[in-house]
Order: sequence, then C-alpha cells, then structure tokens
Amino acid sequence: MKIVLSLVAAITIFASTSCAQGGAKKASPHDTVSTKQVTVTYGRPYKKGRVIFGELEKYGKVWRVGANEATQITFNQDVKFGGEGVKAGTYTLFAIPEAEEWTIILNSQLGQWGAYGYEKNKDKDVAKVKVKVKKLSDVVEQLTIKPDANSLTISWDQTQVAVPLSF
Repeated sequence: MKIVLSLVAAITIFASTSCAQGGAKKASPHDTVSTKQVTVTYGRPYKKGRVIFGELEKYGKVWRVGANEATQITFNQDVKFGGEGVKAGTYTLFAIPEAEEWTIILNSQLGQWGAYGYEKNKDKDVAKVKVKVKKLSDVVEQLTIKPDANSLTISWDQTQVAVPLSF
C-alpha cells in the first residue's frame, strides 16, 4: 500500500511540475499573422538590449527568422516571391542576414527546429531571393513579421527587409 501511495504522489508531483512548466510564459512567444493570401507562424524574440544582426544573429549564417521552431509561411495561392514563382503551400522561412542585403529562403522541409538542420535540407529550397536592408531610426524591440498584399516585411532592432509579393 505504501508503494502505491508513493507512486501516486510521485506521479502527481511530476504532472503538476510538467503542467506548470508547460504553462509558463515563453521567453519568445509564438504568433500567427495572416492576410487573405499569406499566413506566417513564428517565435517572436525580444531584443533585450542586445545587438541583433552581426552579433546575436551572425552575418552570413542561416537564421530561422524567429525563435524556437523554424518559421512557417503558407501561401493559399501561387505567388511571385521576390520575383520567383512559388506554388501555393506551406514552407519554412530562413534568411541569411548581411549588413546591406539579406538572402531570404523558402524551403519545403517542414517541422525543422531552428536552422540546425538546414544544411541537410537545403536541397529542398524552392526560392532564394536577395533583398536590401533598410536601417530604421527607431528600435523594434520584438521581432515582427508583417505580410500584406504587396510584401512580406521583417523588422527587428533597427533593421528591416521586405520581400515583394504578387498574387
């Protein structure tokens, strides 16, 4: 009887701890933003006084464009993404930031964690486009991705890039 009660107590403590941890506020909360044609789901990290591009996110290195799971973007119809034709569907969004220009990548391999597995999946790239960096006068504290009818805009710290979209 003592063993059963101890086991029940241990399970209860484990379940309570697991629920408490699972319910905790994430340091980088997730968000989903949508328009009629585009849906983006991503982790939204904060700047927290850090230098983002060139330090936290190294220049020339593939970045998941967010935090935690790699960002996913869904187009509900075919699109010209930075001038490249992309079929309707869901893709993983990556970027290679540089000081003056970024390479934005759509990859068909879903379910990636961060950019850690990108190298083994880079053969699944469906689009790679270059966009110019715009330096902002104000700081954007939390990573923000905003799709609209004409572009996909990524803003964080004092950096902004926009990929032209046409449907």
